[in-house]
Amino acid sequence: MLAVAILAAGKGTRMNSSLPKVLHKLSGKTLLERVLQSCFNLNPNKIFIIVGHKADEVKNSLNTSILNKNVHFILQEPQNGTGHAIQILSKELKDFKGKLLVLNGDVPLIKSTTLKELIEVHDTNDADASLITTKKQNPYGYGRVFIKRNNLIQKIVEEKDCSADERLNQLINSGIYCFNGDSLFKNINYIKSNNIQKEIYLTDAISMVNKSISFEIESDEELQGVNNRVHLAKCEKIIQKQIIEKHMLNGVTFINPESCTISEESKIGMDVLIEPNTHIRGKSIIANNCIIGPNSFIQDSNLNIDCKVINSTIFNSKIMSNVSIGPYSHIRPGTQISSNCKVGNFVEIKNSFIDESVNISHLSYIGDTKIGKNTNVGAGTITANFDGLQKHKTNIGKDCSIGANTVLVAPVNLDNSVTTGAGSIINKDVGKNTLAISRSKQVNINNWKKK
Repeated sequence: MLAVAILAAGKGTRMNSSLPKVLHKLSGKTLLERVLQSCFNLNPNKIFIIVGHKADEVKNSLNTSILNKNVHFILQEPQNGTGHAIQILSKELKDFKGKLLVLNGDVPLIKSTTLKELIEVHDTNDADASLITTKKQNPYGYGRVFIKRNNLIQKIVEEKDCSADERLNQLINSGIYCFNGDSLFKNINYIKSNNIQKEIYLTDAISMVNKSISFEIESDEELQGVNNRVHLAKCEKIIQKQIIEKHMLNGVTFINPESCTISEESKIGMDVLIEPNTHIRGKSIIANNCIIGPNSFIQDSNLNIDCKVINSTIFNSKIMSNVSIGPYSHIRPGTQISSNCKVGNFVEIKNSFIDESVNISHLSYIGDTKIGKNTNVGAGTITANFDGLQKHKTNIGKDCSIGANTVLVAPVNLDNSVTTGAGSIINKDVGKNTLAISRSKQVNINNWKKK
């Protein structure tokens, strides 16, 4: 039997934030969600989240699908150290006979594969406690782990309790443990707060059980904790490096990878070129042979093959093949742009369907609109879709030519092969094969001077 305890009760004062530390995000997921995801891959029997500071906010951050995976909350009040958290948990696990994995909610990069290795080392050595350790060139702030032969742990000393000589030790405590439940709960309530911080340290349990093992890993990236915004940025950099390298190895070219961010859920096809300062978020899908960027932002959108997006933003939209967007276009949620279309500079499209081979090249707003095939929308065209109370639809047929600076006042319908005169205001339906012009007569006053 395997249970997991995630320590998530702390205030995180060094974050200088009203948000609980474990709810800060890395690449779109909270620190707590990332730790939980590593746990789920272990198939534990129970997961306990130890909450304290803004406990309700932490609880409410998790969706139902997560809570349905045997996740339970334990309130630690007051927050008197990691050992105190497990002392409270022990009351819930009086008859527990299996292994207890203890993780920190602010160590978000730990991999499930590493946790599996920890459990295997723990079982192989028949240990009472096993601890992930690593060597750091600058171990400041971390507890130091002192080992004997065969990786047996002699003692762990917290940074603030270290002597000058003990601080020279580079082997650090990750705060990630695997305990034999019986051994731990027999001793946990005997731990005292005899230290500078006057807190109850879980590390003291290591010296109280019979056999404690150090499981040292080479890379310390997985063990990067988050105590402030600098640490948060370090973790983000690590995640982005991993994501972008994965895509490059799968056939994606990044001109300047350090300037780009890609979500873990996004999918990018082969021979895609990502220009500098491009950001792809959410569950976006970029198909083969696209060119994205520079300076583009795409979120929760699908782009089919051979698309080109320059200096533009796309949200919650579907773009079919061979579509050119930008520069400076804004594609808003609910938009579908069909194949072989061109959306040019300073064009905004919202909640609209654009059929094949449509050109909307300059300075236009298209909202709540359907445009048919082979239609050309002239510069400065506006669909006036809001009457002050509600939004209305505009329908433009195929093979239409919308003159520059046309305003289409919705609700309005233009049939196929309609042409509108430049500068027209169209507020009545227009039939097939019709020229629609709506302008006031031009008046020229000769020999006129401004008074």
